[in-house]
Amino acid sequence: MKQKLKSIRPFIGAKNFEISRNFYTDLGFEETVLEPNLSLFKKGETAFYLQNAYVKDWIENTMMFAEVENAGDFWQELISLGLEEKYEGVKLTPIRTMHWGKECFVHDPSGVLWHFGEFF
Repeated sequence: MKQKLKSIRPFIGAKNFEISRNFYTDLGFEETVLEPNLSLFKKGETAFYLQNAYVKDWIENTMMFAEVENAGDFWQELISLGLEEKYEGVKLTPIRTMHWGKECFVHDPSGVLWHFGEFF
Protein backbone atom coordinates (compact mmCIF):
# COMPACT_ATOMS: atom_id res chain seq x y z
CA MET A 1 0.00 0.00 0.00
CA LYS A 2 1.42 3.35 -1.03
CA GLN A 3 -0.69 5.61 1.19
CA LYS A 4 1.08 6.78 4.34
CA LEU A 5 -0.58 6.58 7.71
CA LYS A 6 -0.91 9.97 9.37
CA SER A 7 -2.08 8.88 12.81
CA ILE A 8 -3.61 6.10 14.81
CA ARG A 9 -6.41 6.88 17.25
CA PRO A 10 -7.72 3.98 19.30
CA PHE A 11 -11.16 3.94 20.88
CA ILE A 12 -11.38 3.23 24.60
CA GLY A 13 -14.45 2.91 26.76
CA ALA A 14 -15.46 4.37 30.08
CA LYS A 15 -17.36 2.92 33.02
CA ASN A 16 -18.42 6.44 34.01
CA PHE A 17 -17.99 8.76 31.04
CA GLU A 18 -18.01 12.04 32.99
CA ILE A 19 -15.45 10.83 35.54
CA SER A 20 -13.19 9.54 32.77
CA ARG A 21 -13.49 12.82 30.87
CA ASN A 22 -12.37 14.72 33.97
CA PHE A 23 -9.55 12.24 34.61
CA TYR A 24 -8.07 12.62 31.12
CA THR A 25 -8.36 16.40 31.29
CA ASP A 26 -6.48 16.32 34.61
CA LEU A 27 -3.88 14.10 32.96
CA GLY A 28 -3.20 16.92 30.50
CA PHE A 29 -5.21 15.92 27.44
CA GLU A 30 -7.37 18.47 25.63
CA GLU A 31 -10.93 17.33 24.98
CA THR A 32 -12.96 17.93 21.87
CA VAL A 33 -16.56 16.79 22.26
CA LEU A 34 -17.59 15.10 19.01
CA GLU A 35 -20.96 13.73 20.09
CA PRO A 36 -22.72 13.46 23.46
CA ASN A 37 -21.14 10.03 24.02
CA LEU A 38 -17.83 10.47 22.19
CA SER A 39 -14.86 12.78 22.75
CA LEU A 40 -11.43 13.12 21.21
CA PHE A 41 -8.59 13.57 23.70
CA LYS A 42 -5.36 14.99 22.33
CA LYS A 43 -1.94 15.95 23.65
CA GLY A 44 0.49 17.07 21.00
CA GLU A 45 0.24 14.61 18.13
CA THR A 46 -1.11 11.83 20.36
CA ALA A 47 -4.86 11.27 20.41
CA PHE A 48 -7.53 8.75 21.30
CA TYR A 49 -11.31 8.56 21.37
CA LEU A 50 -13.16 8.09 24.64
CA GLN A 51 -16.61 6.66 24.28
CA ASN A 52 -19.46 6.24 26.72
CA ALA A 53 -19.40 2.46 26.45
CA TYR A 54 -18.43 -0.12 29.02
CA VAL A 55 -17.86 -3.83 28.58
CA LYS A 56 -15.98 -5.07 31.63
CA ASP A 57 -13.86 -7.71 29.85
CA TRP A 58 -12.95 -5.30 27.06
CA ILE A 59 -12.02 -2.39 29.32
CA GLU A 60 -10.09 -4.46 31.84
CA ASN A 61 -8.04 -5.94 28.99
CA THR A 62 -7.31 -2.66 27.22
CA MET A 63 -3.73 -1.39 27.38
CA MET A 64 -2.33 1.78 25.87
CA PHE A 65 1.34 2.68 25.42
CA ALA A 66 2.42 6.30 25.20
CA GLU A 67 6.05 7.21 24.62
CA VAL A 68 7.37 10.06 26.78
CA GLU A 69 10.65 11.96 26.50
CA ASN A 70 11.76 11.38 30.08
CA ALA A 71 10.09 8.72 32.25
CA GLY A 72 11.51 10.16 35.49
CA ASP A 73 10.20 13.65 34.83
CA PHE A 74 6.87 12.25 33.66
CA TRP A 75 6.54 10.18 36.84
CA GLN A 76 7.20 13.21 39.05
CA GLU A 77 4.54 15.22 37.22
CA LEU A 78 2.14 12.29 37.37
CA ILE A 79 2.36 11.80 41.12
CA SER A 80 2.01 15.56 41.71
CA LEU A 81 -1.50 15.41 40.17
CA GLY A 82 -2.95 13.42 43.09
CA LEU A 83 -4.99 11.22 40.75
CA GLU A 84 -5.19 8.25 43.14
CA GLU A 85 -6.74 10.46 45.80
CA LYS A 86 -9.09 12.23 43.40
CA TYR A 87 -10.41 9.25 41.40
CA GLU A 88 -11.64 5.92 42.73
CA GLY A 89 -9.97 2.96 41.05
CA VAL A 90 -6.96 4.89 39.76
CA LYS A 91 -3.69 3.18 40.50
CA LEU A 92 -0.16 4.44 39.76
CA THR A 93 2.77 2.04 39.55
CA PRO A 94 6.31 3.49 39.73
CA ILE A 95 8.94 3.27 37.02
CA ARG A 96 10.39 -0.09 36.06
CA THR A 97 13.61 -0.35 34.10
CA MET A 98 13.51 -2.95 31.35
CA HIS A 99 16.10 -3.97 28.75
CA TRP A 100 14.43 -1.63 26.20
CA GLY A 101 13.78 1.40 28.43
CA LYS A 102 11.76 2.63 31.41
CA GLU A 103 8.04 2.78 32.02
CA CYS A 104 5.46 3.58 34.67
CA PHE A 105 1.81 2.60 34.73
CA VAL A 106 -1.59 4.17 35.34
CA HIS A 107 -4.91 2.38 35.67
CA ASP A 108 -7.64 4.84 34.72
CA PRO A 109 -10.97 5.04 36.62
CA SER A 110 -12.48 2.35 34.37
CA GLY A 111 -9.55 -0.07 34.49
CA VAL A 112 -7.71 0.78 31.24
CA LEU A 113 -3.98 0.24 31.80
CA TRP A 114 -1.71 2.96 30.44
CA HIS A 115 2.03 2.38 29.97
CA PHE A 116 4.07 5.59 29.81
CA GLY A 117 7.54 4.69 28.58
CA GLU A 118 10.87 6.03 27.46
CA PHE A 119 13.02 4.00 25.06
CA PHE A 120 16.79 3.83 25.51
